[in-house]
Amino acid sequence: MTRRTGSADLPLHGGYVPQWLSARMAQLGRVIVEAIALHYGRDEVLRRLAHPFWFQSFGAVMGMDWHSSGVTTSVIGALKRGLAPIQDELGIYVCGGKGAHARRTPLELSQVGERTGLDADPLTRASRLVAKVDSAAVQDGFDLYLHAFVVSRDGRWCIVQQGMNASRREARRYHWLSEGLESFLDSPHAAIEGRNQGAIVNLADARAARNRTAGLDLVAKGPDPVVRFLKRWRDGNTALDLFAATEPPLDANAQVPHLQMPSRHDVRASDVMLKRLHAVLAAAADRGPKDFAELLLMPGVGARTVAALALVAEVVYGAPSRFADPARFSFAHGGKDGHPFPVPLKVYDETIRVLKDAVSQAKLGNDERLAAIRRLDKQARMLERIARGPRYETLISKEWRASSILGGRMVGSRGDRLLCATAASSSASSSEAD
Repeated sequence: MTRRTGSADLPLHGGYVPQWLSARMAQLGRVIVEAIALHYGRDEVLRRLAHPFWFQSFGAVMGMDWHSSGVTTSVIGALKRGLAPIQDELGIYVCGGKGAHARRTPLELSQVGERTGLDADPLTRASRLVAKVDSAAVQDGFDLYLHAFVVSRDGRWCIVQQGMNASRREARRYHWLSEGLESFLDSPHAAIEGRNQGAIVNLADARAARNRTAGLDLVAKGPDPVVRFLKRWRDGNTALDLFAATEPPLDANAQVPHLQMPSRHDVRASDVMLKRLHAVLAAAADRGPKDFAELLLMPGVGARTVAALALVAEVVYGAPSRFADPARFSFAHGGKDGHPFPVPLKVYDETIRVLKDAVSQAKLGNDERLAAIRRLDKQARMLERIARGPRYETLISKEWRASSILGGRMVGSRGDRLLCATAASSSASSSEAD
């Protein structure tokens, strides 16, 4: 049986993802998924996408807003575009999406069935049931607007859905995974993200089995018993608890991770596990000259690219416990809103080139380059206890000063623009995408 693995607050922010970033996100998302599939298999790709902390970190390493609900839309869109040309080779298909794209999920699943020989009817039924559970059985104040169904040629799948509460300017993301799923109506979520908004009617919870049975009995008996009950209790009762808990509450000691994403735009020292960031930078400095010597011959780009690759390596090879601070992964390629710094396009393009080359070579049986990237992650974990480095503010300042050299770009109140080295003060006026 799957279980709830975490929660998070996701603020809603207006804006858009510019073409210069969305195209790169599609490329980087594709090669990261390919690397995971090559090393761990397709099932692991689905498990990662069903992990809310990893999903947020994945978006951050791709240069999206590190904290907002826009990560969900942009990551799903990037994967759908990036994986489309290789979906038959990879055996992973991304269906659905935001708004009208969500309504196309049954049709797209039918097309997957035609391409793979899978029976699309059970997949379509699962898609519809999940949407119904999260929109009707779980009444938490969030209206669904995104439904993405990722399926492998083996018939296993994960679903990522997102709902919004416009009055609170917040979003909630839901993750489902077919692995270990025994029932759609007995606590099936792999994870639900979103701040607790008070009492929630969750008829999908295992403890609500008697509520569901009672509800069916009431429907079968017609409206008369319900009307008589309400008439008997209406005086002096402004709120009738018709869905009272019928089982004891969960063990209070059974804590699950909670990721609270603030509404502010800036990345602060408190958002980042600095010792891990220092370890990544130390690993890049140590392994870079050994494994990426040719990169370091490129003036102004090489060493910085190795540092970005170290964070990408953690996204590919890191254990679940490594993603408690998604903001740290924005240090790979910045953020389109200028937080923690503008997206360094030269670094981004070089990261894609190196990772794409490594994956291509691995497909041909030469794992040397991908193994070098894997060593970056291993070295970072080894150095975590002893690595030391500059203060957080010093790291941010250095990135802003290097922005013009590295092709820094961001979306701001005056439109898309390339950043000069003195533009750090303009970061406060940047906008974020949903």
